[in-house]
Amino acid sequence: MMNKMKRLLPSAVIAALCVFAFASAVYAAAWTSSDKYGNWSNGGYIVYNNVWGSGAGAQTIWANSYSNWGVTSNQPSTGGVKSYPNSTKDIGIALGSLKSLTSSFNVTVPGSGSSYSSDYDIWTGNYAHEIMLWMNKSGAVGPIAGSWDANGNPVAAYTNVSVGGHTWNVYKGSNGSNDVFSFVRTSNTNSGTVDVLAVLNWIKGKGWMGNEIVNRVQFGFEITSSPNASFTCNQFSVSYS
Repeated sequence: MMNKMKRLLPSAVIAALCVFAFASAVYAAAWTSSDKYGNWSNGGYIVYNNVWGSGAGAQTIWANSYSNWGVTSNQPSTGGVKSYPNSTKDIGIALGSLKSLTSSFNVTVPGSGSSYSSDYDIWTGNYAHEIMLWMNKSGAVGPIAGSWDANGNPVAAYTNVSVGGHTWNVYKGSNGSNDVFSFVRTSNTNSGTVDVLAVLNWIKGKGWMGNEIVNRVQFGFEITSSPNASFTCNQFSVSYS
């Protein structure tokens, strides 16, 4: 019996390797890159690796499409954003000319041990205004604000604002280059649909911006620290008219 098993083992191993090779071929990504600024155009969107922060570690991005992509990111716990891998849709239409602008997303994010947020980055006014929609967050991360309390926490300009299909705390500040309006959900979610146009019109109604060009809508992961962690965008799309 022992000799028979020894004779059968090589065949079994070969068969298993063949199955593995086939599975790997089936699930191989359409594009991968470890280049800090690697990018890939697909379906009218651009997917970016976008490792831009000081002291950033290695990050590899893969994508099957603009809608389905992810990264493995190994970032040190040194504070400060290291990367914002994302999928980008350029719009280029004035706010007042848009009849609708919506987006949906679905993500899988790490558990404890990483500091990050899953968020939209929306640019308007030829990049004078940055609107961030924080859909979930974990660890030592927080929005840019106009002031901070005695404990170092950002102070919201408005709290419990229901707009665009979600409830947010809203922060207004500057990064030194442009105004930043951050909408932080009052509870985390890994999937949903956002009425982006409603959010932009709310901002306009506050007098924070005018009838300006909506340049682009980005969605991705703003990563501060991550011990070789995986982030996956299972689905993302933008629709407008």
